[in-house]
Amino acid sequence: MSKVTVFGAGSWGTAFSLVLADAGNDVTIWARRPEVCRAINERHENSEYFPGIELPEAIRATTDPEEAVAGAEFVVLSVPSQTLRENLGRWAHLMPDDAVFVSLMKGVELGTTKRMSEVIAEVTGAGPERIAVVSGPNLAREIALREPAASVIACADESVAARLQALCHSQAFRPYRSTDVLGCELGGAYKNVVALCVGMAIGLGFGDNTTASLITRGLAETARLAMKLGADPLTLMGLAGLGDLVATCSSPLSRNRTFGEKLGQGMTTEEIVDSTRQVAEGAKSCAAIFDLADQHGVDAPVAQHVAAVVAGEMSARDMMYAFIARDTKHERD
Repeated sequence: MSKVTVFGAGSWGTAFSLVLADAGNDVTIWARRPEVCRAINERHENSEYFPGIELPEAIRATTDPEEAVAGAEFVVLSVPSQTLRENLGRWAHLMPDDAVFVSLMKGVELGTTKRMSEVIAEVTGAGPERIAVVSGPNLAREIALREPAASVIACADESVAARLQALCHSQAFRPYRSTDVLGCELGGAYKNVVALCVGMAIGLGFGDNTTASLITRGLAETARLAMKLGADPLTLMGLAGLGDLVATCSSPLSRNRTFGEKLGQGMTTEEIVDSTRQVAEGAKSCAAIFDLADQHGVDAPVAQHVAAVVAGEMSARDMMYAFIARDTKHERD
């Protein structure tokens, strides 16, 4: 049994806590709100996100970050990507010196265009052997229901990735390992932007030809940027790339696809944000992802146009036809 701390009691943080507990670990969740902690500790339920789903007794919750990390061997981070730097800055001095940080976040930081592992390294001073990421087709509610799923755990140190494999290999969750942290993170962040785009097409009433085309070209765009930055292209063909992309673009459980559908139906970003408490990471990160691609001279029409729609600079319908109007070229280009 390992002591694991999970910062974030949202849907994915809670679902991954369940996986960790099912795999035989002692799990403490840090939650911002006392009422969430009470529900987890007294009723073994996160009624905010998963009403009716019982959590294992090995999971407890606290609002005290110092209490949460006491004795932790692994610290899992599952907060909104754009708040990571601020939150981790408040917690960093509490972290055990040898704890391994595990990022569940799929975003790119606005302003700096840093990936989440880079933010963790900057704020904590942890080396690459102490920073890992989890990425794959992992819709949180299905994970919480213990439906069979797989994912990738990436760390520059493969022995650490192997330790993390053992940490979360449960009867319903199968982890694979990788050393390509960059590829896994870019695949996870970019698929949210593509899902926004696919959601807009669905919201506009377009069919499978349109959505399949967007998914395919979105994957090509992701691979272009990932390879430019030094990732293994095969990562984008695996669970952290194609697998995550298909799940996020295909499922009505996907917050990013749902956000995109509402944009396609004519709602503004502000109206959508006001109507839901769930965070669509793609809406937050799309501008940063386009900036990252632009900095490296990578053609990124999906990220560019999605960012424009999210910012209210063009309509979803205009975006779709702007894709068609682009100059024709060889498919590999």
